[in-house]
Amino acid sequence: MVSRQELRSEETKRGILSAAGTLFAEKGFDTVTMREIAKKAGCSHTTIYLYFKDKETLLYQLSMPPLEKLKQKMSDLLLRTDLVPEEKLKGVSKEFIEFCLHNRNMYTVFFNTKASRVDEEKPELELNRLRIELFDLLKQALQGCLSIKEEERLLAFTRITFFTLHGIVGTYHLSDEPLDTLLDRMTPTFAEAMEVLLLGFKQKR
Repeated sequence: MVSRQELRSEETKRGILSAAGTLFAEKGFDTVTMREIAKKAGCSHTTIYLYFKDKETLLYQLSMPPLEKLKQKMSDLLLRTDLVPEEKLKGVSKEFIEFCLHNRNMYTVFFNTKASRVDEEKPELELNRLRIELFDLLKQALQGCLSIKEEERLLAFTRITFFTLHGIVGTYHLSDEPLDTLLDRMTPTFAEAMEVLLLGFKQKR
């Protein structure tokens, strides 16, 4: 049986994470201090260190679980044998867009805060290793459609696709339109955007 102290401890931890996420999204990771996070969470600046070593630990705890779930969804989709490569690309793109819009207040924290280059072989932060794995899943989906032999060309095309997805998310992440309504209205356009990109890539290749 969970004790009251353990329940309070978990509640404090969740409060700190929630406060950190809000402040990171509003003010930016670099400008927020641990003292500010503690104040917003309603705990002392010494208490926060009982749960989290530093801001990077908070970033890790906030970002890793949802990004791991996104990775699993994208991986599962790419393994499906009932879809042609173009459907897989549209599918992983749709998963990415829906994830970012569902987490519209946090997606820049999830993907941009302390981010490394997508072609960095051994990033220091585990979070960046996961981000690169997500990028590589998108690259895998593109490779299935294009069968490109040149790694640099494939990397460039994947970057362009990644920029396009972030552009879509950036267009709508401040929208007041309910997510379900937005997706019902715009998903066909998102899918067409992938079709147009593929046509351009094939022509360029």
